Amino acid sequence: MSKKRKKQKAGKSENIQEKLSQKIVNLLNSNSQKAYSVSQITKKLGFRRKDYNREIPYVVKQLERDSRIQALSNGSYKSNRETEFIEGTVDHVNPRFAYVIPKDGTDDIYVSDKDLKFAMDGDKVRVGLKDKKHGKHAEGVVLEILERGKDEIVGRIEFSPRFAFVIADNRKIHQDVFVSLNETMKAAHNDKVIVKIKQWPSHDKSPEGEVIRILGKAGENNAEIHSIMAEFDLPFEFPNHVEEEAEAISEQLPKDEIAKRKDFRGVTTFTIDPEDAKDFDDALSYRKLDNGNTEVGVHIADVTYYVQPNTQLEKEAYDRATSVYLVDRTIPMLPEKLSNGLCSLRPNEDKFTFAAVFELDEEAKIVNEWFGRTVIHSDRRFAYEEAQQGIETGEGDFGKELQLLNALAKKLKAKKFAAGAVNFETTEVKFKLDEKGKPLGVIPKVRQDAHKLIEEFMLLANRQVARFVYGKKKGEEKLTFVYRTHDFPDPEKIETFATFARRFGHELKTEGSAVSKSLNNLMTEIEGKPEENVLQQLAIRSMAKAKYTTEAMGHFGLAFDHYSHFTSPIRRYPDMMVHRLLQHYLDGGKSAKKEDYEEKCVHSSEREKRAAEAERASIKYKQVEYMSLVEEKVFDGIISGVTEWGIFIEIVATKCEGMVRMVDLKDDYYEFDEKNYRVIGRKNKKMYSLGDKVTVAIKNTDIDRRTIDLEFVDEKDKFFYE
Repeated sequence: MSKKRKKQKAGKSENIQEKLSQKIVNLLNSNSQKAYSVSQITKKLGFRRKDYNREIPYVVKQLERDSRIQALSNGSYKSNRETEFIEGTVDHVNPRFAYVIPKDGTDDIYVSDKDLKFAMDGDKVRVGLKDKKHGKHAEGVVLEILERGKDEIVGRIEFSPRFAFVIADNRKIHQDVFVSLNETMKAAHNDKVIVKIKQWPSHDKSPEGEVIRILGKAGENNAEIHSIMAEFDLPFEFPNHVEEEAEAISEQLPKDEIAKRKDFRGVTTFTIDPEDAKDFDDALSYRKLDNGNTEVGVHIADVTYYVQPNTQLEKEAYDRATSVYLVDRTIPMLPEKLSNGLCSLRPNEDKFTFAAVFELDEEAKIVNEWFGRTVIHSDRRFAYEEAQQGIETGEGDFGKELQLLNALAKKLKAKKFAAGAVNFETTEVKFKLDEKGKPLGVIPKVRQDAHKLIEEFMLLANRQVARFVYGKKKGEEKLTFVYRTHDFPDPEKIETFATFARRFGHELKTEGSAVSKSLNNLMTEIEGKPEENVLQQLAIRSMAKAKYTTEAMGHFGLAFDHYSHFTSPIRRYPDMMVHRLLQHYLDGGKSAKKEDYEEKCVHSSEREKRAAEAERASIKYKQVEYMSLVEEKVFDGIISGVTEWGIFIEIVATKCEGMVRMVDLKDDYYEFDEKNYRVIGRKNKKMYSLGDKVTVAIKNTDIDRRTIDLEFVDEKDKFFYE
């Protein structure tokens, strides 16, 4: 053989070996927690053993010598790369895959079901990253389950001759829970129950559990609402020791305490709340001053006078952190003795309050302000509808006062928007329910001047309290305080939103300070149009989430440099923290320990998120129930969301949302275009995009899972449904 031929052969062999080396390293790095023998490596790479029976062992040995892989004592080989571990929480969105949400706030990680290692939704896990991506997401494998999210699951129990099983209400739990017949607490078929997990899933086994509470018959209102409460770990009642502590509090207002407070009992004062409200935690006082200015007092229930630190009431209030408002009931933060009694600013009763009092000129400019504890006597309890009538006519109880306050409120609102506040007036609905909780109709919530009047004075108090404390120092040190902050929107998200707004013919500026003004113009343009609700919801999704923190970072949505929550201590624990800190600093106290309050802020933000999710679940339940009862067959809708497993549709008439599942689109195979929020037919090129107007019919409603399945209806097919 010539030297040239030998050289060519050697070069070819080296090239093959280099390619083999890369394939072997990639295989082991992609499965960094596994070890393979040479024959397993050959098989995994898809080669027949005889093809590379000399090459592969040689390449493996060479890689070991070069420390690119490592040999184990049993003769197998594994990756030598340090695996990147990430800790996060499982969001099991689909039976086929989940996302792990990293605790450090980085992008979600895609994990296929086979790589979940039997982790369930809500579990905290440690994930190893693979050398490949799934779309824009990094792909990973669960290496370890660090902490189970919850060991109690709510669902509907079904029986077979030899065992029972619980089908979880939570759509993100994709396994039934096996229950032996002697551990069902005598539940009946189709009862809603709470099951406690005794054995977690492994290999081909389902999780095993025992029934610990029977909630009622599936489909009945109480059973379904109790299921939602259990699903989100909401308390069913107050512990006895908390109720007893509340009942022991005297209803008398001590004279020595009254003497310490500024007395507003002789000043015109009233409350404005929903017709069905039972707790009134804010009141307005009003009087004209000799200099022509107006004094407006924002008086807030003095909850912290009654709920003292280190008491059972305090511990329970902190644990709950917020009241939760479900469609047919309230789960209060405080026992009824406090929330509807001692702390409720009921008319014709003396009450202890904490106040922010403002002297305002004709243009609603603050001339003077004062913060401190007060005692009031409310002259009148207005429902919003009654106050609105007074605003419109100037007649009836305090009609003129209401008109003057409304004029000031409008000037405060105008200043707020001039400063760059964003006007998110989302369309909300409530359900008209019968005595058994059955939905009879969907009613839009109407916001009139009476609602906005109260809102503007509450915003004023919240802002000025935050500014007051922020402006105070102890030496060079800023005082620790609890702020309500709202960050600027993510530029990428707001740009994506602008792209969709253009599809409806609306322009949105996305550069810096122009965003808020442009958003307001957009909200005005879309008012009353079919796309209004979808674009409002998308705009909100593109915003950062508001949170509680000790960092004074400002509030983008309200265009306030500093903002706090001072006005609702009956239903929000952060307001109680604000009251305590404010009084502490008014008394000349030193700065509170920041770390302690930041921990409480994080807890309060998490509880707020839980409450919002539970409230949405209860609304969704009523939406599904209502849509299962309506007589109409065909509905106009707007595509409100697009995912790889389905297309979300908001029904225009009822604001209820359902889904057309991808598997139900039989006319073609549709592919998900994540970047452009649309799906495209592979053959027919038909597109369904976010914001498209569509016609749909109800295919199925599932109250257990709170889902509405829809199907598209063409114009020519409409008569089949009518």
